[in-house]
Amino acid sequence: MSSRRSLASALTAIAMAANFKLLLCLFSLFPIFTPISTNQYHPLNPLTPAEINQVRTIVKQAQPSSLHNLTFQYVGLDEPDKSIILSWLSNQPTKNPPRRAFVIARSDLKTHEIIVDLSTNSIISDKIYHGDGYPLLTFEEQTAANKLPLTYAPFIASISKRGLKVEEVVCGSFTVGWYGEKKRTKRIIKVMCYYLDGTVNLYMRPIEAVTVTVDLDQMKIIGFLDRLTVVVPKADGTDYRRSEQMPPYGPQLKGIRVVQPEGPSFTIDGHTVRWADWIFHLAFDMRAGSIISLASIYDVDKGEYRRVLYKGFVSELFVPYMDLTEEWYYRTFFDAGEYGFGLCAVPLEPLKDCPENAVFMDGYFTGQDGTPGKTSNVFCVFERYAGDVMWRHTEGGIPGKVIRKVRPEVSLVARMVSTVGNYDYIVDWEFNQCGTIKVTVGLTGLLEVRGSNYTHKDQIQEEVYGTLLAENTLGAYHDHFLNFHLDLDIDGDANSFVMTNLQMTRVTDNRSPRKSYWTVVSETAKTESDAKIKLSSKAFELLVVNPSKKTKVGNHVGYRLIPGSVAGPLMMDNDYPQIRGAFTKYNVWVTPYSKSEKWAGGLNTDQSQGDDNLAVWSLRNRKIENKDIVLWYTLGFHHVPYQEDFPVMPTVSAGFELRPANFFEYNPVLKDRPAKVVR
Repeated sequence: MSSRRSLASALTAIAMAANFKLLLCLFSLFPIFTPISTNQYHPLNPLTPAEINQVRTIVKQAQPSSLHNLTFQYVGLDEPDKSIILSWLSNQPTKNPPRRAFVIARSDLKTHEIIVDLSTNSIISDKIYHGDGYPLLTFEEQTAANKLPLTYAPFIASISKRGLKVEEVVCGSFTVGWYGEKKRTKRIIKVMCYYLDGTVNLYMRPIEAVTVTVDLDQMKIIGFLDRLTVVVPKADGTDYRRSEQMPPYGPQLKGIRVVQPEGPSFTIDGHTVRWADWIFHLAFDMRAGSIISLASIYDVDKGEYRRVLYKGFVSELFVPYMDLTEEWYYRTFFDAGEYGFGLCAVPLEPLKDCPENAVFMDGYFTGQDGTPGKTSNVFCVFERYAGDVMWRHTEGGIPGKVIRKVRPEVSLVARMVSTVGNYDYIVDWEFNQCGTIKVTVGLTGLLEVRGSNYTHKDQIQEEVYGTLLAENTLGAYHDHFLNFHLDLDIDGDANSFVMTNLQMTRVTDNRSPRKSYWTVVSETAKTESDAKIKLSSKAFELLVVNPSKKTKVGNHVGYRLIPGSVAGPLMMDNDYPQIRGAFTKYNVWVTPYSKSEKWAGGLNTDQSQGDDNLAVWSLRNRKIENKDIVLWYTLGFHHVPYQEDFPVMPTVSAGFELRPANFFEYNPVLKDRPAKVVR
């Protein structure tokens, strides 16, 4: 692709290549693959396109006087109560639970939280939300807001003053957060713009210090600021497309394939996935993205499936930038609650995002007018073999013998990619035969950079809140905090959270020549306050156990959390972004199960004041011992940009594991027949 000479063609190029919090998401509307699915009924199946249309009809019929300004901000499954799901799962009765939808809509400048019963074509409840904060932004309102500056005379004058061409300008929407105001009465965003003219990597060419403020409900500009003139970084060296690269080139690798000549070892029936000893449900939600439910593993010795994970998903993704300048201080994004982590999921490319042996599934979301939209290839499911070892041993200690046994590691991966503006997040849920569920998040895409007049680090005399990556280009310091909602049901829903501290102990009684050792000191959390954990403070083993189930030798059956990247916030507790993102203060929280407590940053996150989030719920200090409990884990990244991140960032990955802890009587893969590695 060459550079664009009109805004329309520029937007097309961007949506295919770089994108904002909005634009690349729009391309999820275009189908490129048909999924495998029988659409078999399951009470946790996401809403179908027909059901989304049914929701739209029911809601519109109930509010005829507001048709002119009714917008659908979120529509998702209002799942049956957990007890109903588990009963249905056990008995598979002929009568299925009712199908209901949860709707967040805007009408007459009010936010409505609506429950729709699809079985009876009726509205069960319609509650007006009177609290602080607003729901998800829609694609359509961001599109409309992004166009406003391009016909606004003061903005056009600012572009002309800088010697830029307005037809090469594209804009993006930024949520504004909250900074101590008593009450916000308007849904506003800031619109910032970028310059193409020779590249599709618009994020590397910000038009700095020009801000347009838009009232989303009125869809009009209510503020404009042209604060100072900053050099727009040059286009040279910013384009990441292969066709635009100049020699010398790197080495060419030989071809590689992943082939399963006998076909996959997994099956997908509707949204139910079966592989090896695992069975789980995979669904799409326009806010959370991928949702893993009802994950159970078959115990060969017991002859039954045993429950592990009732539900797991990304609850919130908090990305605060550390730049304090006028155009940056409010960039403290909640990518799930403000933009929709699922809404910004993108179609996965066969042979690039996913290997040759992958099977793809589609996802459906709701547009602003209530009609269904489709994200083709939103998930890929595939078996992974990368030459890893599941277990092995070489025994040479027996005279005259050498015994060597090796089992190759094959796992099942369910993948989704969400492109929320400049960043691409690769989320893998990986199931292993040994009973482990491994979650990995990969960060790639483009940095968000600030334009600067500096061309060399030696010129910098003041705090610039980032790294000089190229001439006139500063990469801002920032964080990524992903909070996972993990409703573990270990052999049932009455569980406890056990913190096992690895404690150094001195030897004072001369029983050994050693002077110290470490031992295990375990404590069962009785209330929510007992279970708040900062992982950097001590050496922990963290377990969810079933206190009523024991192994033959007397250990409680359980699963343990093995953390990955341990990072916590470096902002003050009373800083406004941190108040809103207070769930990041601890890496681990445990709460009693509540159907309404799903979103760690609160239900209506945009411009919220932090009064409805995980940290607030946990202040009730409810009992959690031998209860149906939810584990919340926050995976964190502190990102100091480096020049290798420019102009596109190689993937950085981290994750965590949920691993059996005395769940089985012995190694569960001891008797498994190993996968055949085909030449």
